[in-house]
Amino acid sequence: MKYLKKFLIVLLVVVAFYIFLKENPSVNLPDSGKPIGNSQSVTEAFRERLSNIQIRGSGIVSRILSDDNYGNRHQRFIVRISQSLTVFVAHNIDLAQRINNLKRGDEVEFYGEYEWNSKGGVIHWTHHDPNGRHKSGWLKHRGRVYR
Repeated sequence: MKYLKKFLIVLLVVVAFYIFLKENPSVNLPDSGKPIGNSQSVTEAFRERLSNIQIRGSGIVSRILSDDNYGNRHQRFIVRISQSLTVFVAHNIDLAQRINNLKRGDEVEFYGEYEWNSKGGVIHWTHHDPNGRHKSGWLKHRGRVYR
């Protein structure tokens, strides 16, 4: 009887975890065996609370947000860097081409400026600077570079 209770508790925990993953698909890992991201520097920047630094990394799109159409327009989405870290990407679509076929689960590489915040941080300046005063950045999706 003692082992049956332990078995039922373990089974209940497994079922609850399965239901949680079904209701929160953004925490699922990609189907491939490769890591979610290769962005150790993003993880370090977040841990050290760094801002205004150029950073390169990659991750999996976990959420597509609506465009910000106030002032300079930005395509906005969330990229999962690791199981415990996501970053918000704000890609200026007045200065660079928008990624029209971007979907949840897609891998995106980025090079831009990182700004720390408690939610994981922001990547912006993922485009060229027409005035030449800021280092140019980019996004890469399905082999195509967006500057």
